[in-house]
Amino acid sequence: MLDKENLRKADVYSGAIICLFGLWIILQALKMPMKDSWGGVQNVWYVSPAIFPLFIGCMIMLLGGLLCRTALKMIGIKAFADTVRWLSSKALLQFFNSVPNLRFYSIVVLFLSFVFLNIPRIDFFLSAVLFLTVFITSFYFDDAALLKKLFFFYLAGVIVLIIYFLLGLNEPLGRIVPFPADILALCFIFAYSVYAWMLIRNNGVLRKKYRTAMIVAFASPFIVGTIFKYFLLVPMPAEGIVVAVMDYFWYLEFLE
Repeated sequence: MLDKENLRKADVYSGAIICLFGLWIILQALKMPMKDSWGGVQNVWYVSPAIFPLFIGCMIMLLGGLLCRTALKMIGIKAFADTVRWLSSKALLQFFNSVPNLRFYSIVVLFLSFVFLNIPRIDFFLSAVLFLTVFITSFYFDDAALLKKLFFFYLAGVIVLIIYFLLGLNEPLGRIVPFPADILALCFIFAYSVYAWMLIRNNGVLRKKYRTAMIVAFASPFIVGTIFKYFLLVPMPAEGIVVAVMDYFWYLEFLE
């Protein structure tokens, strides 16, 4: 836990960010009309829709400024200057590169990509398998060096997926190949699994953990997903290649 002095130093930057946020609200509110006429009736400024956000923005700026003032008063200008020098030194990079922060980055990137990138666009079963594969191997191995390598490998894959969807490649490719996004996700899962295996193949303990991770990552989504999809009749967020194959066998479409 941070001591009181470090907390006050953090308050300086928190207050500055809060002030900037309040300023942004004010700038957005100023884009609203202060006066206007409707049906021949002239509206006065104090009934403008901008009044409330202007008030909120001003109050946020005021509170942020008071937070900065209180923090600076407690730590002094010299301590603040020392903090600024620390922010421009190599120590900041070492702090960002620390293991606890790397774990935080991994969790944030993993959950954000799972919720906002994969689930809406990729077959749910593949999204879940990818998420569990990365999540379990990253933390179950309990090795900082492996975590760093796996994180950057996954981050590179996420960037590829983002570029793929931003360029709108899914729709034109879908006219040529069925389920192109799902095929890309399958390749991602395969590449990540192979890369993780290459990193731990010489360690007997980690090989055992790897097998356990793969079993859980693949079995859990299919067991739970099958129950929801076919017994509770709950549609998946995105249904692609895996659901199509499962439907083919579940509904005996091959007999038609």
